[in-house]
Amino acid sequence: MHQKLPKSFYLDDDVVSRARALLGCRLWTRINGAVTAGVIVETEAYDGLTDRASHAYGGRRTRRTEVFYYPGGIAYTYLCYGIHTLFNVITGPAEVPQAVLIRAVAPCEGVQTILTRRKQNSVQRNTAGGPGLVSQALGITTRLNETDLHGDTVWITAGISGEAPAAQEIIASPRIGIDYAGPDARLPWRFRIKDSPFTSPAK
Repeated sequence: MHQKLPKSFYLDDDVVSRARALLGCRLWTRINGAVTAGVIVETEAYDGLTDRASHAYGGRRTRRTEVFYYPGGIAYTYLCYGIHTLFNVITGPAEVPQAVLIRAVAPCEGVQTILTRRKQNSVQRNTAGGPGLVSQALGITTRLNETDLHGDTVWITAGISGEAPAAQEIIASPRIGIDYAGPDARLPWRFRIKDSPFTSPAK
């Protein structure tokens, strides 16, 4: 019923189209035997070849960014401000440094486990409405960096009927928290499903 996205989905070299196409898909994890998932409702695209906001801008290669140069379909996780784990999907062919940040999901499977991780009694906007909260809700840590998204630890499936948004239901706007990127900070590469109660606050 829930088929994993094919390798070909991730190898497309248009990271902006991949960021849009991931909306409505389901992000799954199996952590210590507990399976959880959320419908992806907000993403951001990062193109390392041209985008000053990307960790791999200009072809930068370090131990941290080497994962950008793998063929698409790999997880990139890192600590933001030394506190929050952010989950990204590497896209594009090998040696083309692109990634999509998953900014928000709507919990849909393993909800009680998600609530326990978030120390909440009921699902709210901030259960998984922000990139650090996504990782907390789904049990994602930096140990999952470089994990193959075709395995059984973290993976993505196409959304079921009604979850994939129509073009008019997608809002494109500038990304968040990247003022250092100069003019690239204004690129409309943040994508949200319109009217979703789980997207992070508009800015």
